Amino acid sequence: MENTKREDWNNPRYQEENKKVVAGILAILLGYLGIHKFYLGYTREGIIQLILGLMFGIGGIIGIIEGIIYLTKSDEEFYQTYQIGQRGWF
Repeated sequence: MENTKREDWNNPRYQEENKKVVAGILAILLGYLGIHKFYLGYTREGIIQLILGLMFGIGGIIGIIEGIIYLTKSDEEFYQTYQIGQRGWF
């Protein structure tokens, strides 16, 4: 008889660290500086958000929106979208 028990049911399916919570908090608190973009490895988007935040003030609004989006996604969805898929905006 074949063993059908799954031992991996509680292990995450991704290999790298999921950066969802840290990125979400950084986006909400320091979104106008684009820190969350740099943390996720999006240098170009981080520079754009920094400029928008310092010159026009809309970088902070974008950061708050992105932080909420990050934190409301499932861990797997966040990982696939922003860490694997490298989606730079929203």
